[in-house]
Amino acid sequence: MSKFRHEFTLEKAEDSYRVYRADNVSIRLDFISHMLRVAILRDDEPLINTYTVRPRLPEDPAPGEGIANVPREGRDKLSTEGFELVSPECREDGKHLLFSIDDIDISIELLNFKMSLTKNGKLLYHDRDYISYNFDHELGDGSFHAITREPDEKIFGMGDKTGHVNKNGMAFKMEASDSMGFDARTSDPLYKQLPFYICKNSVGSYGIYYDTYSNGEMNFGKEINNYYAPFKSARFDEENLVFYIIFGTVEEIVHRFSLLMGPVYLPPVDTLYYSGSTMTYTDAPDAEAQLKNFVSLCEEYGIHPHGFYLSSGYTSIGDKRYVFHWNKEKIPSPEGLAKYFDEHGISFYANVKPAFLRDHPMYKEIADKGWFLHYKDGTPALFPFWDDFGSYLDFTNPEAFDFWTQCVKRELIDKGYKNIWNDNNEYDIRDKEVYACGFGKEIRAYLIRPLFSFLMTMASRAAQDPDSVSVSRCGIGGLSRIATTWTGDNNTSFSDFRYNHYMAMTMSLSGFFNFGQDIGGFAGERPGKELFMRWLQYGIFTPRFVLHSWNPDGIPTMPWLYEEMMPYVKRLFDLREVLVPYLYEQMKRSARDNMPIIYPVFMKYSEYDTESDLFFFGDDILVAPIFDEGANGVEVILPGNDGWFLRGEGQALFGRFYVSCGITDLPVYFVRGTFANN
Repeated sequence: MSKFRHEFTLEKAEDSYRVYRADNVSIRLDFISHMLRVAILRDDEPLINTYTVRPRLPEDPAPGEGIANVPREGRDKLSTEGFELVSPECREDGKHLLFSIDDIDISIELLNFKMSLTKNGKLLYHDRDYISYNFDHELGDGSFHAITREPDEKIFGMGDKTGHVNKNGMAFKMEASDSMGFDARTSDPLYKQLPFYICKNSVGSYGIYYDTYSNGEMNFGKEINNYYAPFKSARFDEENLVFYIIFGTVEEIVHRFSLLMGPVYLPPVDTLYYSGSTMTYTDAPDAEAQLKNFVSLCEEYGIHPHGFYLSSGYTSIGDKRYVFHWNKEKIPSPEGLAKYFDEHGISFYANVKPAFLRDHPMYKEIADKGWFLHYKDGTPALFPFWDDFGSYLDFTNPEAFDFWTQCVKRELIDKGYKNIWNDNNEYDIRDKEVYACGFGKEIRAYLIRPLFSFLMTMASRAAQDPDSVSVSRCGIGGLSRIATTWTGDNNTSFSDFRYNHYMAMTMSLSGFFNFGQDIGGFAGERPGKELFMRWLQYGIFTPRFVLHSWNPDGIPTMPWLYEEMMPYVKRLFDLREVLVPYLYEQMKRSARDNMPIIYPVFMKYSEYDTESDLFFFGDDILVAPIFDEGANGVEVILPGNDGWFLRGEGQALFGRFYVSCGITDLPVYFVRGTFANN
């Protein structure tokens, strides 16, 4: 193999795939309905299994009627099980491969395997000239892919990335991080790791998903190199590179990417009602009294919670957290507390963390059995974790996986805590000398960091009953098959409020459908009265309706934060309860059709402003939130010709107009005419 010059020749051809080779690198092309899978594989690097790609299989439960998972050891990354394969005619002229999928014509130059995609004779996609893949480490270590870019193209997706909805001109790290108090406008990285994006340019749209769990970076025009035409790129630590090109409109790509990830989990309807949460209660010495007082205050104010997120203070010894330990001074009877809440119609979501501090009562037992991530000599690897050092449980070790499931069952499920909140599971591993069992195929742990969080959630889920819920903060593609999520430890400010909304739209375009935010903000000073009310007006239109906080003044963000506002807060909570049946129908649609629950208007109306605050809450309600401090209303441009009814009443509205809305008013939302008339 000559540097920068790799001549690929055909090695194997079947109807639905072809394999080409140049020395110690092979490239496999798989032809799938509306997709092309490209695998660039090195002979000296084993291929890591996938847990994200998991199309529906015949034996799966009907949509919304169960969980479709993968085996603990994952799925062969080159498997075609569950795919609708196609067999396009492949033409060769000695230098190029030519074939077509849908309305896309694909040309691949065999020298350096550069791909070009055209639609209606116009260039939709083009690999960067000279060299666009890292075949012989010409471009450094790891894998690399570069694609030319148009200056004004739009980029959507990437999970929970910050900034505007359109990511063009930006660059992001590909890793998951515990980023408490993040700036929703600029911070990077955050909690999710999803190397998937949609590119919309002057010719059309295509999606790219890189099937890897390794760290990396994605550049959408922030990097400029004089020797190449403008390009966007992806770089990963993993040496092999498997990626999918998805064809269609933006809406079709969102749908097809979700189908690629597998069936969407439909949780019980109870999860849509208000859930309380705060670190303040469980950190208090009288945690049980504080928690029971929450129930009393809800009854006093006419608030009807169906859930409560039990923060990790219940596991404390001194000022530290010890997973699966119950602090009996704070909560004398865990069973009794769960029973009390259950009698009031409230289910707990118990917080669990995957690291065991080195003085944890179970640490030595786990270390002796080799269940931690470890160095080559078997010594447990240590990491900073919650004001000390601890070791991460190795969920690729079957015995450790089972141990976790047994602990969740014994210490939580059997005590009445049926829902599990998988938290602080970003696995901050950077040392290349740390190893994982790999289900019998030892692997450097840094290559699969976010996979541990997914396996943690799988292990928790294995202990739970079918009518319960798992929640995970860290997320990869496919998380929606088994759990819900949220946007993490956000900040309390008007700026973060607005950019949290942009994050929500981004997540909805990325296959994360059932999620929400910590309403009012988690970190920082408690929200002022105006911000608090505006966030509530917005939050009732997100799938997860949770107020959660850690405020330095010790006053948690609860519905009664401002006593004088309680009549207006109560009216918002009542509206949420009225909306729950509609929202649950939309969640059923999401599970049935693999489509978002909330989403930006431009997904349905392609020419609509990508940064508009207006968004869909299900298919038949549009919400116009107010994000600007001091504003007394909002200007709205309604899409389409169906006619929209303000708050479901009055005359049908069309086009542009202004709606007044103070902090004591009901929020601005519109019901589609065809839906309102039914």
